[in-house]
Amino acid sequence: VYIGHNAILKGYHENTMRIGDETWIGQQTFLHSAGGLDIGARVGIGPGVRIITSFHSEAGRDLPILSSPIELAPVFIEDDCDLGIGVIVLPGVRVGKGAQIGAGAVVAQVVPPYSVAIGVPARVTRERPE
Repeated sequence: VYIGHNAILKGYHENTMRIGDETWIGQQTFLHSAGGLDIGARVGIGPGVRIITSFHSEAGRDLPILSSPIELAPVFIEDDCDLGIGVIVLPGVRVGKGAQIGAGAVVAQVVPPYSVAIGVPARVTRERPE
């Protein structure tokens, strides 16, 4: 595993962070594992990628957002994926095997295996060729 300069791999007292063999993590990446983070083998994670596994739930207007309960949701990045520069992966997402996420995309839902997803929010535009 390669981890670039100024990358932050944030552990937590619950759940785990697993990074598979031959994975490349670019500089200034932020990996958050409070909800659990599983990164497969041979994954490319571009510089400045953010993977988040928790969020504040909505608890009504009378409670400030920062005081609302924190929800945890795991993220799975399967083997052989590529996340372009500046990608953001939100809690509860699974990026399927061999998927490619374009630079700057915000991934808020499941990306099927061998798909290419781009945009904000990320949308699947095609399948990778066989």
